[in-house]
Amino acid sequence: MRRQVATHSQHFLRNPRLIAELIGHSNIRRGDLVIDIGAGSGAITAVLAHRCRQVLAYENEPGALNKLQQNMRRHKNVKVIAQDFLLAKLPDEPYKVFANIPFHLSADIVRKLTSNNEMHAPRSIYLIVQKQFAQKIVPSDRHFTSQLGTQLAPWWQTRIRRPLRRTDFTPPPAVDTVLLELKPRPEPLLPTLERDEYQSFVAKCYASQKVFATIPRAKAGINPERKPSELTPEEWVRLYSMS
Repeated sequence: MRRQVATHSQHFLRNPRLIAELIGHSNIRRGDLVIDIGAGSGAITAVLAHRCRQVLAYENEPGALNKLQQNMRRHKNVKVIAQDFLLAKLPDEPYKVFANIPFHLSADIVRKLTSNNEMHAPRSIYLIVQKQFAQKIVPSDRHFTSQLGTQLAPWWQTRIRRPLRRTDFTPPPAVDTVLLELKPRPEPLLPTLERDEYQSFVAKCYASQKVFATIPRAKAGINPERKPSELTPEEWVRLYSMS
Protein backbone atom coordinates (compact mmCIF):
# COMPACT_ATOMS: atom_id res chain seq x y z
CA MET A 1 0.00 0.00 0.00
CA ARG A 2 2.32 2.78 -1.25
CA ARG A 3 4.60 2.07 1.68
CA GLN A 4 7.07 4.82 0.91
CA VAL A 5 4.90 6.84 3.31
CA ALA A 6 2.79 4.11 4.92
CA THR A 7 5.13 3.75 7.89
CA HIS A 8 3.87 7.13 9.07
CA SER A 9 0.25 6.05 9.26
CA GLN A 10 -0.09 2.27 9.53
CA HIS A 11 -0.21 0.67 12.96
CA PHE A 12 -0.56 -3.09 13.31
CA LEU A 13 -2.69 -5.28 15.56
CA ARG A 14 -0.81 -8.23 17.08
CA ASN A 15 -3.26 -9.89 19.49
CA PRO A 16 -5.13 -12.77 17.76
CA ARG A 17 -7.86 -12.75 20.42
CA LEU A 18 -8.60 -9.08 19.80
CA ILE A 19 -8.57 -9.63 16.05
CA ALA A 20 -10.99 -12.55 16.43
CA GLU A 21 -13.27 -10.37 18.57
CA LEU A 22 -13.25 -7.62 15.95
CA ILE A 23 -14.06 -10.08 13.18
CA GLY A 24 -16.89 -11.29 15.40
CA HIS A 25 -18.48 -7.85 14.97
CA SER A 26 -18.64 -8.45 11.21
CA ASN A 27 -20.95 -10.55 9.06
CA ILE A 28 -18.07 -12.62 7.68
CA ARG A 29 -19.01 -16.29 7.32
CA ARG A 30 -17.30 -19.58 6.47
CA GLY A 31 -18.15 -19.48 2.78
CA ASP A 32 -16.97 -15.91 2.13
CA LEU A 33 -14.16 -14.52 0.03
CA VAL A 34 -12.51 -11.74 2.07
CA ILE A 35 -9.96 -9.08 1.12
CA ASP A 36 -7.31 -7.89 3.61
CA ILE A 37 -5.69 -4.61 2.55
CA GLY A 38 -2.19 -3.68 3.71
CA ALA A 39 -1.87 -7.05 5.39
CA GLY A 40 1.58 -6.49 6.89
CA SER A 41 2.96 -9.70 8.39
CA GLY A 42 -0.51 -11.28 8.32
CA ALA A 43 -1.92 -11.04 11.84
CA ILE A 44 -5.44 -10.30 10.58
CA THR A 45 -5.02 -12.52 7.52
CA ALA A 46 -4.25 -15.56 9.68
CA VAL A 47 -7.38 -15.14 11.78
CA LEU A 48 -9.51 -14.55 8.68
CA ALA A 49 -8.12 -17.77 7.18
CA HIS A 50 -9.84 -19.73 9.95
CA ARG A 51 -13.12 -17.84 9.50
CA CYS A 52 -13.75 -17.80 5.75
CA ARG A 53 -13.32 -19.74 2.51
CA GLN A 54 -10.49 -17.66 1.02
CA VAL A 55 -8.48 -14.54 1.85
CA LEU A 56 -6.87 -12.22 -0.69
CA ALA A 57 -4.08 -10.45 1.22
CA TYR A 58 -2.67 -7.32 -0.44
CA GLU A 59 0.81 -6.12 0.51
CA ASN A 60 3.58 -4.51 -1.54
CA GLU A 61 6.17 -3.26 0.96
CA PRO A 62 9.11 -5.67 0.42
CA GLY A 63 9.92 -6.35 4.08
CA ALA A 64 6.31 -6.91 5.13
CA LEU A 65 5.58 -8.88 1.95
CA ASN A 66 8.39 -11.34 2.67
CA LYS A 67 7.10 -11.93 6.22
CA LEU A 68 3.54 -12.26 4.97
CA GLN A 69 4.50 -14.87 2.39
CA GLN A 70 6.42 -16.88 4.97
CA ASN A 71 3.69 -16.67 7.60
CA MET A 72 0.93 -17.68 5.17
CA ARG A 73 2.61 -20.78 3.74
CA ARG A 74 0.60 -23.09 5.97
CA HIS A 75 -2.70 -21.39 5.13
CA LYS A 76 -3.79 -22.97 1.86
CA ASN A 77 -6.80 -20.66 1.53
CA VAL A 78 -4.73 -17.45 1.56
CA LYS A 79 -3.56 -15.83 -1.66
CA VAL A 80 -0.89 -13.18 -1.13
CA ILE A 81 -1.02 -10.44 -3.77
CA ALA A 82 2.09 -8.26 -4.12
CA GLN A 83 0.34 -5.17 -5.43
CA ASP A 84 -0.86 -1.74 -4.39
CA PHE A 85 -4.53 -2.37 -3.64
CA LEU A 86 -5.51 0.96 -5.19
CA LEU A 87 -4.31 -0.38 -8.54
CA ALA A 88 -5.89 -3.81 -8.16
CA LYS A 89 -8.77 -5.28 -10.13
CA LEU A 90 -11.55 -6.25 -7.76
CA PRO A 91 -13.03 -9.78 -7.80
CA ASP A 92 -15.87 -10.67 -10.15
CA GLU A 93 -17.43 -12.93 -7.51
CA PRO A 94 -19.08 -11.71 -4.27
CA TYR A 95 -16.60 -10.65 -1.60
CA LYS A 96 -16.24 -8.79 1.68
CA VAL A 97 -13.45 -6.64 3.14
CA PHE A 98 -11.85 -6.68 6.57
CA ALA A 99 -8.65 -4.70 6.99
CA ASN A 100 -6.52 -2.46 9.17
CA ILE A 101 -5.60 0.07 6.53
CA PRO A 102 -2.98 2.85 6.35
CA PHE A 103 -4.74 5.87 7.83
CA HIS A 104 -3.52 8.29 5.18
CA LEU A 105 -5.12 6.17 2.45
CA SER A 106 -8.49 5.74 4.15
CA ALA A 107 -10.46 8.01 1.81
CA ASP A 108 -8.84 6.58 -1.33
CA ILE A 109 -9.53 3.01 -0.25
CA VAL A 110 -13.15 3.75 0.66
CA ARG A 111 -13.68 5.47 -2.69
CA LYS A 112 -12.24 2.52 -4.59
CA LEU A 113 -14.40 0.00 -2.74
CA THR A 114 -17.63 1.98 -3.08
CA SER A 115 -17.26 3.42 -6.59
CA ASN A 116 -17.64 0.24 -8.60
CA ASN A 117 -20.71 -1.20 -10.25
CA GLU A 118 -22.80 -3.70 -8.32
CA MET A 119 -20.86 -6.69 -9.70
CA HIS A 120 -17.57 -5.46 -8.23
CA ALA A 121 -18.92 -3.84 -5.05
CA PRO A 122 -18.22 -5.65 -1.76
CA ARG A 123 -21.10 -7.16 0.19
CA SER A 124 -19.74 -5.48 3.33
CA ILE A 125 -16.67 -3.51 4.39
CA TYR A 126 -14.97 -3.44 7.80
CA LEU A 127 -12.04 -1.05 8.17
CA ILE A 128 -9.96 0.00 11.15
CA VAL A 129 -9.57 3.75 10.73
CA GLN A 130 -9.08 6.98 12.65
CA LYS A 131 -12.09 7.79 14.80
CA GLN A 132 -12.31 11.29 13.32
CA PHE A 133 -12.43 9.92 9.77
CA ALA A 134 -15.15 7.42 10.72
CA GLN A 135 -17.28 10.02 12.48
CA LYS A 136 -17.25 12.23 9.40
CA ILE A 137 -18.29 9.29 7.21
CA VAL A 138 -21.26 8.35 9.42
CA PRO A 139 -24.14 10.86 9.05
CA SER A 140 -25.16 12.24 12.46
CA ASP A 141 -26.70 15.35 13.98
CA ARG A 142 -23.95 15.31 16.64
CA HIS A 143 -21.11 16.20 14.27
CA PHE A 144 -20.66 17.33 10.69
CA THR A 145 -20.56 14.89 7.77
CA SER A 146 -17.69 15.00 5.29
CA GLN A 147 -18.13 15.33 1.55
CA LEU A 148 -17.20 11.66 1.16
CA GLY A 149 -19.76 10.62 3.76
CA THR A 150 -22.46 12.59 1.96
CA GLN A 151 -21.47 11.13 -1.40
CA LEU A 152 -21.72 7.57 -0.07
CA ALA A 153 -24.93 7.91 1.91
CA PRO A 154 -27.57 7.19 -0.78
CA TRP A 155 -26.06 3.75 -1.41
CA TRP A 156 -24.18 2.81 1.78
CA GLN A 157 -25.15 2.46 5.42
CA THR A 158 -22.27 3.29 7.76
CA ARG A 159 -21.72 2.88 11.47
CA ILE A 160 -18.96 2.57 14.04
CA ARG A 161 -18.92 -0.96 15.42
CA ARG A 162 -16.27 -0.72 18.14
CA PRO A 163 -13.62 1.64 19.52
CA LEU A 164 -10.05 0.45 19.98
CA ARG A 165 -7.35 1.46 22.43
CA ARG A 166 -4.10 2.99 21.28
CA THR A 167 -2.23 0.26 23.15
CA ASP A 168 -3.88 -2.36 20.91
CA PHE A 169 -1.45 -1.35 18.15
CA THR A 170 2.26 -1.59 17.40
CA PRO A 171 3.41 1.13 17.30
CA PRO A 172 0.62 2.89 19.23
CA PRO A 173 -1.03 5.60 17.07
CA ALA A 174 -1.29 9.20 18.23
CA VAL A 175 -5.02 9.21 17.38
CA ASP A 176 -8.11 7.28 18.46
CA THR A 177 -9.24 4.43 16.22
CA VAL A 178 -12.44 2.49 15.57
CA LEU A 179 -13.84 -0.36 13.52
CA LEU A 180 -15.96 1.18 10.75
CA GLU A 181 -18.67 -0.78 8.95
CA LEU A 182 -20.04 0.02 5.49
CA LYS A 183 -22.87 -2.05 4.00
CA PRO A 184 -24.92 -1.51 0.85
CA ARG A 185 -28.39 -0.16 1.53
CA PRO A 186 -31.10 -2.78 0.89
CA GLU A 187 -33.06 0.01 -0.82
CA PRO A 188 -30.81 2.80 -2.17
CA LEU A 189 -32.02 6.38 -1.91
CA LEU A 190 -31.05 6.95 -5.55
CA PRO A 191 -30.47 4.69 -8.58
CA THR A 192 -26.86 3.61 -9.13
CA LEU A 193 -26.97 5.19 -12.59
CA GLU A 194 -27.24 8.61 -10.92
CA ARG A 195 -24.24 8.13 -8.64
CA ASP A 196 -21.71 10.12 -10.66
CA GLU A 197 -24.11 13.02 -11.21
CA TYR A 198 -25.15 13.09 -7.55
CA GLN A 199 -21.58 12.92 -6.27
CA SER A 200 -20.54 15.72 -8.62
CA PHE A 201 -23.46 17.81 -7.31
CA VAL A 202 -22.36 17.21 -3.71
CA ALA A 203 -18.74 18.07 -4.51
CA LYS A 204 -19.75 21.41 -6.04
CA CYS A 205 -21.90 22.27 -3.02
CA TYR A 206 -19.13 21.46 -0.54
CA ALA A 207 -16.55 23.35 -2.60
CA SER A 208 -18.53 26.57 -3.02
CA GLN A 209 -20.88 28.25 -0.58
CA LYS A 210 -22.08 30.40 -3.49
CA VAL A 211 -23.19 27.34 -5.43
CA PHE A 212 -24.88 25.89 -2.35
CA ALA A 213 -26.64 29.21 -1.71
CA THR A 214 -28.29 29.16 -5.15
CA ILE A 215 -30.20 25.97 -4.33
CA PRO A 216 -33.76 26.66 -3.08
CA ARG A 217 -33.31 24.86 0.24
CA ALA A 218 -36.44 26.39 1.77
CA LYS A 219 -38.54 24.74 -0.95
CA ALA A 220 -37.11 21.41 0.17
CA GLY A 221 -38.07 22.16 3.77
CA ILE A 222 -34.46 22.81 4.80
CA ASN A 223 -33.34 25.74 6.93
CA PRO A 224 -31.19 27.94 4.63
CA GLU A 225 -28.86 28.65 7.55
CA ARG A 226 -27.66 25.06 7.68
CA LYS A 227 -24.32 24.15 6.12
CA PRO A 228 -23.73 21.30 3.63
CA SER A 229 -22.06 19.21 6.35
CA GLU A 230 -25.17 19.47 8.55
CA LEU A 231 -27.73 17.96 6.16
CA THR A 232 -29.09 14.42 6.34
CA PRO A 233 -28.82 11.95 3.43
CA GLU A 234 -32.54 12.33 2.77
CA GLU A 235 -32.22 16.12 2.62
CA TRP A 236 -29.34 15.84 0.16
CA VAL A 237 -31.41 13.59 -2.07
CA ARG A 238 -34.23 16.15 -2.04
CA LEU A 239 -31.84 18.96 -2.98
CA TYR A 240 -30.28 16.89 -5.75
CA SER A 241 -33.71 16.02 -7.14
CA MET A 242 -34.53 19.75 -7.33
CA SER A 243 -31.29 20.73 -9.05
